[in-house]
Amino acid sequence: MNNERYASVWDALEDTPEAAENMKLRSALMMALKKHIEAAGLSQAQAAKLFGVTQPRVSDLMRGKINLFGLDALVNMVTAAGMHVELRIKDAA
Repeated sequence: MNNERYASVWDALEDTPEAAENMKLRSALMMALKKHIEAAGLSQAQAAKLFGVTQPRVSDLMRGKINLFGLDALVNMVTAAGMHVELRIKDAA
């Protein structure tokens, strides 16, 4: 049994630190979009129109299908939703 500790589930699941960081960012953006949809009481069709994507794409987002989304697409959706993305870079621990 492996008793390693990880700072994030992505650190445990991904093969490289780069892949883990990418997944962390994608996850954060997806969670923000889902929260926005829910808080605004939007249907998937309404969210799709707002984000400039199809309703099945929003369904994939709501179901957490992270492998179907790249950072560019998620940033575009967040911006279309009227939100702002901030990025903070810090030294690794």
